[in-house]
Amino acid sequence: MMLEVEGLCSQYGRIPALKGIDVQVREGELVALVGANGAGKTTLLRALSGVQPVSAGRVHFEGADITSAAPDKRVRLGVVQVPEGRQVFGPLSVEDNLRLGAYLRSRAEAALGIERVYAMFPVLKSKRREPAGALSGGQQQMLAMGRALMALPRLLLLDEPSMGLAPKLVEEIFACVRALKAASTTIFLVDQNARAALAVADRAYVLETGRVVLSGSGPELLDNEQVKEAYLGL
Repeated sequence: MMLEVEGLCSQYGRIPALKGIDVQVREGELVALVGANGAGKTTLLRALSGVQPVSAGRVHFEGADITSAAPDKRVRLGVVQVPEGRQVFGPLSVEDNLRLGAYLRSRAEAALGIERVYAMFPVLKSKRREPAGALSGGQQQMLAMGRALMALPRLLLLDEPSMGLAPKLVEEIFACVRALKAASTTIFLVDQNARAALAVADRAYVLETGRVVLSGSGPELLDNEQVKEAYLGL
């Protein structure tokens, strides 16, 4: 088991956001987390990254307790997040954004990483000297994913990669997700596009108001009547 989350709780002031979350991710799996706005999906990913305080519960990564570990230590261990809203550094060039993702890596590793990212996202290579802020939304999402890959993640946390994108770009982003999965990257994916997320997932969890209410394989949840009615519009 690569990631084990047990009884995780977190809150904003007095308002509880996570209420005893139990989640597991095995090495090589793509696990999806779906739910409505405000369910706590992003809060959970931020807690796993170490930027959201937790009030109870434990997080274990590859057998080590990282519940209290600083965010940079988690990145060193291989827990790397692609944040919601992309959050690229707009004034910096595409290539400089990528290099920032490798700040814990050697120059040789960074050079190899850049070539791997350009092979996966050729459009970034053609725009490598342009400011990141000049990219389209889909290109910025590719850049955010590429920046995370520069850190050589053992576990990639993907937060809403399809948010705000046109349907064609959503297809492109999920094609990239499938390619990462095929390359044996372990992925914990959060996305409001429940149909697309469940279609690529080995396993999935449904989150409602800070609690896991359903879990199962991706195909099982795609065929679940409760999920169809609440999240797939069927």
